[in-house]
Amino acid sequence: MRNEQEYIYMVYRKGSFSKAAQALYLTQPALSIAIQKVESEIGMPLFDRSQKPLALTEAGRVYIEALEQMRALEDQLNSRLLDLTSMNVGKARIGATSYLLSCILPPVLLRFKKQYPGITLDIVEAGSYELRELLAEQRLDLTFLSHLEEGSLFRGCPAFRDRILLAVPAALAVNGRARDRAMTGAEVQTGRPWREDQPCVDLAWFREVPFVLLEPKYDLRRRTDSFFEERGVEPQVYMEVSQIVTAYALARAGIGAAFVPDRAVVGGCEELLFYRLPSPRADRDMQVATNRKSYLSNPTQCFIRVLNEYYDRGRAHR
Repeated sequence: MRNEQEYIYMVYRKGSFSKAAQALYLTQPALSIAIQKVESEIGMPLFDRSQKPLALTEAGRVYIEALEQMRALEDQLNSRLLDLTSMNVGKARIGATSYLLSCILPPVLLRFKKQYPGITLDIVEAGSYELRELLAEQRLDLTFLSHLEEGSLFRGCPAFRDRILLAVPAALAVNGRARDRAMTGAEVQTGRPWREDQPCVDLAWFREVPFVLLEPKYDLRRRTDSFFEERGVEPQVYMEVSQIVTAYALARAGIGAAFVPDRAVVGGCEELLFYRLPSPRADRDMQVATNRKSYLSNPTQCFIRVLNEYYDRGRAHR
């Protein structure tokens, strides 16, 4: 029965029998027969085969929901048993965006590998919206969020702080007006955005500049919209993307201005000038988020501890 459950879950994840069979190293007829056997036993179909990709029937939704609960319980059981051995073994499933994996986590991952060579980290890279859903489904042990609602399904602890900056292609003439407020990439990397004597810029000066913004579903985009609303500015949105690092790269290419965290500014970036924003929402307190329903395993706690040691529990700047 266990094999059949794995087969059904794979078909659900892949959305087709052919893709699931390939992933399971089975022939498609063998997979179909195994699933039909389960459907015969329960007396109802699990998949609506008339749709592409395959859709779950009502019975299928109940089956998958129960299966995910069992898988989560099994993971927690294994984690608890490993923790009883008092050995630093096991694994933690970490969800992170491209920004986090490029700019925040590399030194943490290196330190973790040296301190806990027996613990495996499974890294899932996706957008913050998708990672929130995976954490809710207990398919991750932790991820990073900039906002936790009161009464949330998630628990959080401080990870690090960053400050959202306006990044403008240096070649644009509008920079002349704001020259005394501009920062180079090198100045950003030395922590200048956090200095109290660093002046802010007026977004109204950039109302005619094209912007590369994140898609509306992301928290950073909602913050971005609030920046414009506070100044009564209607932005010229040239393009919407799903990752901070993509917006940053397009801004460096001269496509348009973008909003980027100060920690994303690494290496040489002479193509851009950066500006501090007056809005209090420009400061983000990023948190490690875990699911309240999930057991906080020793590997997960070890990772959080290393992260907090490196970033000094969310210290403000570099």
